[in-house]
Amino acid sequence: MSAAIEAYYREARTWDADRTDQMRRTTRAAWWVAGAACTCATAGGIALAALMPLKRTDPFLVRVDNSTGIVDVVPIYVGGAHFDAAVTRYFLSHYVTVCERFNFTTAESDYEECGSFNSPQRNQAWYARWVRSNPDSPLNVHKDGSSVRAQVTSVSFLGDAAGAPEIAQVRYLRVERRGAESAPSTTHWIATVRFAYVAPAGDVRARAWNPLGFRVVAFQAEPEALDEATAKGLS
Repeated sequence: MSAAIEAYYREARTWDADRTDQMRRTTRAAWWVAGAACTCATAGGIALAALMPLKRTDPFLVRVDNSTGIVDVVPIYVGGAHFDAAVTRYFLSHYVTVCERFNFTTAESDYEECGSFNSPQRNQAWYARWVRSNPDSPLNVHKDGSSVRAQVTSVSFLGDAAGAPEIAQVRYLRVERRGAESAPSTTHWIATVRFAYVAPAGDVRARAWNPLGFRVVAFQAEPEALDEATAKGLS
């Protein structure tokens, strides 16, 4: 083989090696660019997630004085205030009226409305009372179409300890009707209620029912006196 051919083959091998090295360098550079892009994208996502809590809408009410024209912003109520006894008396009466009644047409709404007043622990007991697997659930007891109406007759406050929920006793009538043609049966009940005022719920629907954060911590109801039928059965 001549020297010229050997030189040609040698140059060809060198050229092929250069092309391979160039491809390796290009591939390595591409991977570095892709890695840098992924790192930047990840950092941007983390920064955006960190800033998400700062992006919120806080509604506020602007008030204008009709006499002076002074403009101010009405502060948002965040709970913890002590209200007049008349306000608390209303909430107690409303709670007993709604939560102690039963009618199939309003049962679902009444259940949710009472939940907006209950503490988390009270709501667990509320759910256990209403779940269909409970034989004493109102959904089972009144599946015959009967209904119950609650009528508050008096509300008495028993005082409160500093920093502790307040206590009240609510006397009310339970008027049960088994059918449209049947006569109503009335029994007298008394409920001992421990309550407090907390921050209102963030849910719009719950806040519409309970705008001031009235919270029922504990509720214990029992017959105030034996009805006539029960008294005869025990005699």
